[in-house]
Amino acid sequence: MSASYQTWLKQKLAKLQAIDCYSAGVTPEGLAEQIGVDLSKIVKLNFNENLFVDRARQTALMKELAEEIDLRMYPEDEEAKLRDKLTGYIGVPADYLAISNAGDELIDRIVRLFIEKGDVAVSFAPSFAIPRLCVKRQEAEYVAVPLKGDFQLDVEGMLRAFSDKTRLLYLCSPNNPTSNQMKPADVERLVKAFPGIVILDEAYGEFADYSFVPRIREFPNMVILRTFSKAFGLAMLRLGYAVANPELCQIIREKAPLPYPVSGFTIRMGIKMLENMDITQKAVAALVAERGKLINALNEIEGVKTFPSHADFILINTQKPADEVYTALLKRGIMLKKWGKLLQYDNCFRVTVGLPEMNAKLIEALKQIQSD
Repeated sequence: MSASYQTWLKQKLAKLQAIDCYSAGVTPEGLAEQIGVDLSKIVKLNFNENLFVDRARQTALMKELAEEIDLRMYPEDEEAKLRDKLTGYIGVPADYLAISNAGDELIDRIVRLFIEKGDVAVSFAPSFAIPRLCVKRQEAEYVAVPLKGDFQLDVEGMLRAFSDKTRLLYLCSPNNPTSNQMKPADVERLVKAFPGIVILDEAYGEFADYSFVPRIREFPNMVILRTFSKAFGLAMLRLGYAVANPELCQIIREKAPLPYPVSGFTIRMGIKMLENMDITQKAVAALVAERGKLINALNEIEGVKTFPSHADFILINTQKPADEVYTALLKRGIMLKKWGKLLQYDNCFRVTVGLPEMNAKLIEALKQIQSD
């Protein structure tokens, strides 16, 4: 290897090492080993997973699918079949749809297609981290305008952030981690004023009050992201889709991904879930009902405050320091997502709406921690 090549490689590796990346943190297995308990004792409430989906029925569908497919074969018309099924579910034509490996991969596709070095992307803070990471990797600037005190959009502040270099606007609604849905009039105003591509992330749309999907024809520059990871309970399979005007959707489908970007098994499992929509409908209804109960119970704990939720998780704030509460919960085998300070609120946590028995353990633990 030549000296010049070695120099280039070292410089390149150093630059790549400096890229900020997503970290999942401690795993349930790791925590169980750390505190010396069986894995079954761990209460996992940190990843916004939908445990209300009937696992027995879902497993039965997987076994049925395993008998139907031949894993030795490449996928052929699976994506087209899934888009046809989605048409019946969300009410838009198939050419308005693009299939992907969950919403994260769609964000990556769109950023690689539309963002170049020196460009600017605008969003708000706090919000989902992946768009920022993707934009920074393209050597572009990511401008995040703080949300207002009620976690709603600072529309005027975001409008002022638009410039002749702004190419992408990212909006997450319901928002992760604040769990609230943005006012539709605010979203509409921003989208209509924005000169570039708008990503509206509706990963938690099935748990919310409204969706922009029925209005997609009004916004030719908007891409709405949806996922099977949350309401449908297919988080491990990583299946998502975009809703956009046909010209834009064709670009997203054809010009960024590698051949066969989503596994045929994953796509066919998505089809199975759409053919058995009662599984998802029952799960969403049960989760939303439990969400209300959990919010009420948490608000009864002295030193704990919750915020309104339109997602499958709740944002909470504790009087005691976040590090102290987090450590005490981990010692009890309870995993939350620690956020710390969010805007004017110190000591914030994101809490997945778990099954009733999981939530009961969390409530009891927080009562003990706050009273100590």
